[in-house]
Amino acid sequence: MLNSAAMTSTASGSASRGAIARLVRAALVLLAALLLLPYLLAPLYRFVDPVSTLMLWRWTTGQRVVRTVVPIEQMAPILPRSVLASEDARFCTHSGIDWQELQVAIEDAEDLSEVRGGSTVTQQLAKNLFLWQGRSFIRKALEAPLALWMDLVLPKRRILEIYLNVAEWGPNGEFGAEAGARRAFGKSSRSLGSGEAALLAAVLPNPIRRNAQRPGPGVRRIAGTIQARAGSSGLDSCVRSR
Repeated sequence: MLNSAAMTSTASGSASRGAIARLVRAALVLLAALLLLPYLLAPLYRFVDPVSTLMLWRWTTGQRVVRTVVPIEQMAPILPRSVLASEDARFCTHSGIDWQELQVAIEDAEDLSEVRGGSTVTQQLAKNLFLWQGRSFIRKALEAPLALWMDLVLPKRRILEIYLNVAEWGPNGEFGAEAGARRAFGKSSRSLGSGEAALLAAVLPNPIRRNAQRPGPGVRRIAGTIQARAGSSGLDSCVRSR
């Protein structure tokens, strides 16, 4: 009877270990699928207009989302140029990551999880489409190869066009340049002047606290710098209509 009980206990233990192993394998397969999915989806966005993870979250939780997709050629040309002047001046020359700016950001940070700045438009787009908000080393580690992949499979013009249509541009669910322009100035993104485009670019880092409609002295100062930089024609040479 003891031998029988021991055999039963051994069989039960083996079954438990087998079940745990299957669960671990299933979890690993699921994790691998989640990690690979962005790489499969990114090439499709050459033709499909995506939504951001933040937009999906707001929809899921019943919060307001306002977004009208506008092709980049239907925006005032000064707007993409102003955004590049503010967010990514070397957009046309890097391959998804601006290593020079990243090195400066790392040197200025106390540790990798504290890195601020240095993120290109492509990196920000990878975060917006596939990752989560906030700063962490894990998110940065996932973001970097995604940015390199997106720069490889998507034209520069399309990357900037998607970014301009998914970026958060207001405190109450306004996403994309069209919603941002209409909220701030009551007009289409096609009709923006250089000062208005600079103000929209100035609020991008924090559209919850910065207001293009009623900009404070700090936002006006930043916008002035952006407006001056946006005069450089080389900023958007890779995204202009041929």
